[in-house]
Amino acid sequence: MNKSWTLCILAVLLLDLCPHSLVLGEDAILEATRSEFQKIPIWVMGFSPVQQDSKISEQSDTRVRSILKDDLTRSQIFTVADFPPTQGSFSENTCVSLSPNLGAHYQQVTVSTWGRMGVGGTSTGVQGLIFDACAFDPGHQDALTGKRYFSLKTTDALIRLMAHRWADELVYRYTGEQGIARTKIAFVGEKENGRELFVMDYDGYDPQQVTADGYLNLMPTWSPDRKSLIYTAYRDRKQQIMKRELATGREEILVSPASLNITATFAPDGQSITYAAAQDGNSDIYQIALDSGSPKQLTSHHSADLSPSWSPDGRHLAFTSDRGGRPQIYIMDADGSNARRLTYDGDYNAAPAWSPKGDWIVYVCRVPGEGFKLCRISPDGKQRSQITKGNSIDDSPSWAPNGRHLVFSSIRRGESQLFIITGEGAGLEKISSVGAHLSSPAWSPYQP
Repeated sequence: MNKSWTLCILAVLLLDLCPHSLVLGEDAILEATRSEFQKIPIWVMGFSPVQQDSKISEQSDTRVRSILKDDLTRSQIFTVADFPPTQGSFSENTCVSLSPNLGAHYQQVTVSTWGRMGVGGTSTGVQGLIFDACAFDPGHQDALTGKRYFSLKTTDALIRLMAHRWADELVYRYTGEQGIARTKIAFVGEKENGRELFVMDYDGYDPQQVTADGYLNLMPTWSPDRKSLIYTAYRDRKQQIMKRELATGREEILVSPASLNITATFAPDGQSITYAAAQDGNSDIYQIALDSGSPKQLTSHHSADLSPSWSPDGRHLAFTSDRGGRPQIYIMDADGSNARRLTYDGDYNAAPAWSPKGDWIVYVCRVPGEGFKLCRISPDGKQRSQITKGNSIDDSPSWAPNGRHLVFSSIRRGESQLFIITGEGAGLEKISSVGAHLSSPAWSPYQP
């Protein structure tokens, strides 16, 4: 087993939030016929508190507009217009379309969105936070729509979540796909002498510590239902694979301690996990059914096999192996048969991550003169491109559930931080704000 490259690889709030229709009658669906690369111009207008509500700060409008702008920009669907804020119109509980005479700004966008926030009562008399959001497409006069979100509590975090929900709603209405604004990212952070797991919003907001035992807890992966994380825990110089429920903190050992148990991941159906383990000094890939706990060995090569990643249809696995002399990406059938080499460019390609759409496999590639970067390759090997560039060491890519974005760790100026980028290499953005040694990010599935 090649230990040098193996070491390189090694090197929630519960909310009471319910959406309600704001538009009287049947919701109208915003429609657009555009090429895949033509973004939709949108004007994010005002989202002010109603009647200077004392429970909602005066800065909430600025924050909500900023959150919406960032969410819509990151979606890669919209181009946010740089226009000043202004207030939209309401009539009782119904959005009112903006006048075509509002100004030149109105004529330069495809969609405008506005809203209001306040503490009030529902039709049943229950008091809580009300967040109204509206959107209008001037090219389709009947395409006026809105949502009302309600929570029993009034907090900045809930206002932020409501803004994310509205951003996701706009993405859905134009693409038919869920937005990623309410997804989460798990990662590893240094804490005193240990490495602990953390979870934060997809934009880096509100990082929450998940483990706190002072040991090494590494390589988190989400369950398909987003309720749990599995990870490698180092205890007494042994490695075991743990499962932790986020809501309760309940933990269980899925794979007993051994000299090597790493890179665990759930199968798409959530019924089993796949991981790399060393039984006789050499790492192979195993699968274990969660209901029976019986491991099944998928590879049995004399070289090191690591980092399994499932295709979204559950029919294939990508993995890393040095069976050709250097670490490269391979693909095999789900039962471990028909293994074939996928990457041939470069002398180091590792840590594959299969896109949720099935069209790309991203991985860590060593580029001459640049070092470790992110590359992607189609599952048939016919298309390949480099995603990241520059003076950095990039590692641990993980796909967003929309298959358009990636999160990864990157060492720059002596610190390891977390960044997001599109699959094409655009929109690079640092999202981490705490700690200097962050690693192994894992993007969550969609909100159930």
